[in-house]
Amino acid sequence: MNLLKTAAGLGVAGAGLLIYGALYESNRLVVERKTLRLRGWPERLDGFRIAVLGDLHLTDPYSVERAKRAVSLALDESPDMVVIPGDFVSYWKPESPWLIGEVLEPLLLLEGNVVAVPGNHDHYVPIGLLKSVLGELNIRLLQNESWRHNGVTWVGIDSFNAGFADPARAMDHAFGEPTIAIWHEPDLVGLLPQGACLQISGHSHGGQFKFPFGIVPMTSRNGKRYLGGYYPSAPTPLYVTRGVGTTGPPSRFLCPPEVSLLTLEPAQ
Repeated sequence: MNLLKTAAGLGVAGAGLLIYGALYESNRLVVERKTLRLRGWPERLDGFRIAVLGDLHLTDPYSVERAKRAVSLALDESPDMVVIPGDFVSYWKPESPWLIGEVLEPLLLLEGNVVAVPGNHDHYVPIGLLKSVLGELNIRLLQNESWRHNGVTWVGIDSFNAGFADPARAMDHAFGEPTIAIWHEPDLVGLLPQGACLQISGHSHGGQFKFPFGIVPMTSRNGKRYLGGYYPSAPTPLYVTRGVGTTGPPSRFLCPPEVSLLTLEPAQ
């Protein structure tokens, strides 16, 4: 009987945590400001600022409203570039292109200073659909290729989990310095050829749920080792955003969604 009571109590507590996380924690959007001092970053770009909008996972009115707030917060910071490291949607449905357009249309104010890569969820339909939608929003989607813009070479690597990554090809096409790589899955940073000052990733959601003693019960394939934050000692210095949306349970705990604002400076 005591065992049944204990199990029932745990079930109620778990349900309560999920409800609390869905109603409050998953909507407690924060701006995570970090100053990164990077080897190879030039003095001429000292103070270059990047806003990162990761893992929007647009599916319903709640995710759309949260993502709109994230875009607004990013624009308020007047960044030099916005980086979107994949997973625009959780799954594709007929209205997905309109949801993406509704959320990201304000980024037209940045006049093309937005770059993105696909996440694994974005490949549930032919990627040409996403590329077409983003093209109308003046957002450059990179798939194993590079783009020289704003004095930086942006290297975009397609999703490994979806089976489309080719980091060697992407870096082979890079030209000019400095170089920033964007790759949805962070744990694959060791496969990135040398030459980038920084890799920006998402995918992990920071674990989405964090408990005392470092317990993170929910992780993802290639998003376990580098859960969130800045890892200067990774094979390439790596920043992993906790992202804006959720996957699985639409809930978080002690792991709020974030808009990342990265200020880049040369290492002394």
